[in-house]
Amino acid sequence: MTVLTVDDQAAFRGAARAVIEATPGFRPVGEAASGEEALRLLDDVAPGLVLLDVRMPGLDGVETARRIVACDVHPVVVLVTAEDADALPPDVSRCGAAAVARKQDFGRRLLTELWAEHGDAGR
Repeated sequence: MTVLTVDDQAAFRGAARAVIEATPGFRPVGEAASGEEALRLLDDVAPGLVLLDVRMPGLDGVETARRIVACDVHPVVVLVTAEDADALPPDVSRCGAAAVARKQDFGRRLLTELWAEHGDAGR
């Protein structure tokens, strides 16, 4: 499965890349530091899965998710956040993302579980 990681923090993008590369069946195909950059990359890299930070300057993850879901490319979108669920914007549940995952929990097992649970939703 090909994965695009979108996060304004280079440290998380690097950590996510390492997890993706270490997880059998997954391959990173791109990274973006903003929602705008992610939308520009989307057609070129055609990911099956997008890991998308909820809080970013400019176009945040919620609006980026809405726009990705409306595109011709139909990846599974998973929002990632360091926040607890009760601190998230209320429109997170209505943006079209398949799931929300905590960055602190992100690893090979969670990546595999997210795809197993939501992989067919975006196809």
